[in-house]
Amino acid sequence: MKRPLSERELNLPSFPWDSLKPFQEQAEQHPDGIINLSVGSPVDPTPEVAQQALSAHANYPNYPPAIGSPELRQALMAWAKNRNLGLSADNPPLPTVGSKEAVALIPGQLGIEPGDRVLIPDCAYPTYEISALLAGAEPIPVGPDPSTWPEAELAWINYPANPTGYVASIAQMREIVAWAREHQAVVIADECYATLAWEVPEAGPEGVPSLLDPRVTDGDNTGLLILYSVSKEANFAGYRAALVAGDKKLMARLTEVRKHSGLMVPGPVQAAFAQVLTDRSHVEVQKARYARRREILREALLAAGYEVDPESRAGLYLWVSKAGVTDAWELVAEFAKAGILVAPGAFYGTGSETLRHVRIALTTTDERMAQVPNRLVAQR
Repeated sequence: MKRPLSERELNLPSFPWDSLKPFQEQAEQHPDGIINLSVGSPVDPTPEVAQQALSAHANYPNYPPAIGSPELRQALMAWAKNRNLGLSADNPPLPTVGSKEAVALIPGQLGIEPGDRVLIPDCAYPTYEISALLAGAEPIPVGPDPSTWPEAELAWINYPANPTGYVASIAQMREIVAWAREHQAVVIADECYATLAWEVPEAGPEGVPSLLDPRVTDGDNTGLLILYSVSKEANFAGYRAALVAGDKKLMARLTEVRKHSGLMVPGPVQAAFAQVLTDRSHVEVQKARYARRREILREALLAAGYEVDPESRAGLYLWVSKAGVTDAWELVAEFAKAGILVAPGAFYGTGSETLRHVRIALTTTDERMAQVPNRLVAQR
């Protein structure tokens, strides 16, 4: 007889940010209050065009289409063209209820099941592992070189990477595609930080090259999907709107599953989503904000004796260590004394290099970021 549902184990790890609570409490004791750089949650205003669209569509009594409204689908296709994704007109991106939902659920929606293997970066956003566990599959951490990857049904990649800010070149992504072809596997690229390119020679107007770029795929996106979010570029995290795009057959499966599951972006949010995809003027404004904050933070860290990984070339974070410190929790405590909360590498992997780093986000106001240099100097 099977165990009752109430007694079955979920086998998920504990939520890592809960372990930061003592350090958060310590940082909050700083005379000028806490500067929370531990999470990538936007703090700047959502663009006016989005707010106006949300308000204008507030009277929305009917169910929204899971595939997106005609206006949103048109905006998604225009965005895909500008991003150079090489999609056909009959295979538009599909809206998702934020990108974290998509990361967690899409492997199961694609048919990943117990006994399957899902490759995840060995230093990465924790939800890739969760996506495998929720589907009952085995998550296998791997390095960036696909020549070392084992057989698997699905592989996650993430460039620009969270937490490190690393970026893959077109040549490196072509190697990943070659692995997928050889193993008849699916590769999903989480590209939610693509627009925020700081020191990337191959970056274009819409950010770093995509896995779906024809220079990567040679025009064949079989087995390839990307996820993208406007949460960071448009301060849209509270709206919960993102997208998935790629292989036509996989997209058809996802569309049917998501229709049956009721995974629909709310109608007013779809209207706002279409606006931020169409009117891109806010993107450069937000990038300029983050660029200023990044420069202040980077210079302050270096002046205070920390090491910023030179490969942190894009995205919303700096990957930081300190000579002689092998346990990042020591750095978390050090920053907390200065009233600054950061995230330890232990949240993202178990390798020795990962465990000696902390991830520091750019997501605080200009006023608060301007306080960081003095706080770090006073802490020395």
